[in-house]
Parts: sequence; C-alpha cells; structure tokens
Amino acid sequence: MAITEGRRVTPVPVPVPAAAPGGRPAAGYALAVARIAIGWIFLWAFLDKAFGWGLATPAKNAWVSGGSPTTGFLKGTGDNALGGLFSGLAGQGWVDWLFMLGLLGVGAALILGAGVRVAAVAGTLMLTLMWAAELPLATNPFVDDHLVYSVVLVALALADAGDTLGIGAWWGRTPLVRALPLLR
Repeated sequence: MAITEGRRVTPVPVPVPAAAPGGRPAAGYALAVARIAIGWIFLWAFLDKAFGWGLATPAKNAWVSGGSPTTGFLKGTGDNALGGLFSGLAGQGWVDWLFMLGLLGVGAALILGAGVRVAAVAGTLMLTLMWAAELPLATNPFVDDHLVYSVVLVALALADAGDTLGIGAWWGRTPLVRALPLLR
C-alpha cells in the first residue's frame, strides 16, 4: 500500500510480461526456433511416410498405399547389435500405428508449442529406440543425431519453450493443464 497526501491508495498491479524461456528474449526465440525446427523434422517424417512424397519414401511405399512406415528402417537393422529385436518389429501394424501417431503428435505439439513436455518424453523415447536400433553406430562410438535431438527436446521441455512463438502460455492456463501440469 502506498500513502498519498494522507490517503491510502491501493496500488494497481502492473502486468509484467512473462520472461522468455531461459530468462532472456533472445534465448527464448532461439529455443522457439529449435522447437519448431525439430517439430518440423517429426511432422515431415510423418507426412512423407504417410503420403510418399518422394523424398525419403517413394509413393508406392506410402502408408496410404499399403506400405509400412517401419519396414525400411527396422529391416535394415538386422545385422546390428539389437537387430533381432528391432527387425522382428518391422511391418507390424501396431508398431506402424504407434510410430506414425508418435511422429504426428510430437511434430504437431512442438510446432504449436502446446504439450511440449509430453512431446519431449515421447520424442526422446522414439529417438532413443531408433538410436538403439542402429548400434553399433557407423560414424561415432556413442553419439549421433538421435541423442542430440533428445537432449534438445529435454531442454525445450525444461525451458517451457512453447511460450515463445507458440501457444504454450495459453495452453498452460487451461483448466486441464492446471490440473495436470505434465501436459504443459
């Protein structure tokens, strides 16, 4: 309370803009761009595998044409350390559905900036499984892009990176997310 000329005056709260992730606006925008870029990687993989737009997936192998989005990658892991496990999953309907829903969900959540924590967990799980399927790695004894993307996903979730250039701040205020903060 402030006192002005013998009267009590109740101060009016001044809204303070939320700090960008990382506490600095430039860091917030850099994290937002990283979030959107990784989201696009996931979403593009979904679109290309679903419709066979000819970059990684030929049209004849598209999911909508009866192709399996997991067969190409997982069948190629047969000679790897965990190849028996992963090549046995190739082409199974439930694996295809989980994989495609994961690509779509993680990609959409990251691009929108809502559900970044869930997307980070799901994306990290998917990427770690893909990393394990490729063991031993051909170009590095341990680290590849799957693990680097996983670390970035964790950082994005911890920084609430969906708030900058995304709908994360609004999403975080919804009753559902207030009740279940993991959905942030």
